[in-house]
Amino acid sequence: MKDLLHDIGINLGFTVAGLFGSLLLLGKNAVVNFKTTIFSMVSGVASANYLTPIVIDITRTDEKYQLSVAFILGFLGLKGVEYIGNKFFRNGKNTTN
Repeated sequence: MKDLLHDIGINLGFTVAGLFGSLLLLGKNAVVNFKTTIFSMVSGVASANYLTPIVIDITRTDEKYQLSVAFILGFLGLKGVEYIGNKFFRNGKNTTN
């Protein structure tokens, strides 16, 4: 099962960390409806799973902090994606240099 998840690009550690991060944010905000809740959780998990390697690489963060970064990305969800896009890829240009 772990190999199947890996083959489709899912890192179980990032997924669980992102899930807990997104649940923490849901507990903080008033839940509007079931659809919004599910969408927020899925966006947090997806952000953590697929963006953690990118953020680790761009920020040159030590790999021992990967799960922490995944948790934060899960917490931030779509806001984190928006922030990273604006910070590092403003107008199609990488602004880290």
